[in-house]
Amino acid sequence: MSFLLCCTQLIAAAQQQPALTMAQAVQRALDQYPAVRSSMEQMSAAAAGINLARTSYLPRADFLGQVNRATHNNVFGQLFPQSVIPSITGPVLDTNSGQSVWGSAVGTLVSWEPIDFGLRRASVNVAKATRDRANAEVSVTKLQVAGTAADAFLTIAAAEQMVVAAKAGVERAQVLEQVIGTLAKNELRPGADASRAQAELALARTQQIQAEQARNVAYAALAALLGVSPDTLAIESHSLLAQVPANVPEMPPTQHPAAIVQQAAISEVKSREKVLARSYYPRLFLEGAAFARGTGVQADGRTAGGANALGPNIQNWALGATVTFPAFDWFSIRAKKQVEAHNEQSAEAKYSQTLQDLDGNLLKAKAVLEGARRIAQNTPIQLAAARATEQQATARYKAGLGNIAEVAEAERLLTQAEIDNSLAQLGIWRALLGVAAAQGDLTPFLAAAK
Repeated sequence: MSFLLCCTQLIAAAQQQPALTMAQAVQRALDQYPAVRSSMEQMSAAAAGINLARTSYLPRADFLGQVNRATHNNVFGQLFPQSVIPSITGPVLDTNSGQSVWGSAVGTLVSWEPIDFGLRRASVNVAKATRDRANAEVSVTKLQVAGTAADAFLTIAAAEQMVVAAKAGVERAQVLEQVIGTLAKNELRPGADASRAQAELALARTQQIQAEQARNVAYAALAALLGVSPDTLAIESHSLLAQVPANVPEMPPTQHPAAIVQQAAISEVKSREKVLARSYYPRLFLEGAAFARGTGVQADGRTAGGANALGPNIQNWALGATVTFPAFDWFSIRAKKQVEAHNEQSAEAKYSQTLQDLDGNLLKAKAVLEGARRIAQNTPIQLAAARATEQQATARYKAGLGNIAEVAEAERLLTQAEIDNSLAQLGIWRALLGVAAAQGDLTPFLAAAK
């Protein structure tokens, strides 16, 4: 049994990962969290769209090969363009026969647009603007994930400090319960005091359980971001408790990833407007074709049997140019321009709203940081006073000058003061995280947290 227990302990120790710093936890979250990978894949897809748009500069080459068995009756007349009745070439014969012959065709058509009045370049710019917006959205996603991971790290650190304070409260309650229990047995104190001491011990243990529960929940939250089991996680937070962080450098709201996303959205709309502005122009195509056909029927209606015409035997080639101009597209293009003009105004309004919201969030974050620093300056005074109160209340009780209620109240006050003092330092870090997130860059904050 001892050998198995030793092996189990060794395996558990091997599975336990080294304690993570905040920067390491954030980096692992950025590497592992699926939302980041999804956002980056979307950016890669948008980048691939640029290459797709650039292919419009290349010539187009179409190849055809066909073999058919069909009748050869031809009529004189006109048909509207359609996709149901196959086309037929050749003279009109005064026949209506069900006899069929072989037919074959091979050919290629090469088409290239040398002049487009900037239409293709505008289309490429649209793809680039889409890529830039997707890239900015990646930064927003990374900021959100990094902020969540850093907050989860600070939550764990705060929960661990609460566990430490709760354990200290339990130890004091145990000492008091033992002292009062002994006095009550010796009939130096009433039995009600012993019962009150037992109740205070049970309350302290409940607070410890609640603190441990909060710590476990915090570990589970961070583990979900990192994609690991909570049992394998440990954090290194001593550096956060050993220093008072300085303010992070200020950044303009226009550099926030959310603002950059809105800027990219405006650029994307403007790029689409440029495409529309270059759509109402003639389009020139240089074309070249080479083809061959074979048929089993002659111009006078005679047919050849067997496998005749399975191979093309009449060749042709052609070179030329085609100019197209969508005259009546002017109405639809004008309507599309109006749509994009409203989209641009909407994007600009969203950009202004984003800057306004970022300013407001930054002001609130700074106010929270100022309050956190003031609290951190006050909690040591609170802790010292609570310790003195607890010592005096205990001494008065032992001297018979006080009652159990005073001692219990003093111990609860001391436990709360220890919790407040331990959380005050972390409160500054959490508030500083809020400022960094409001400014859109956690790099200075993570550098200070090392």
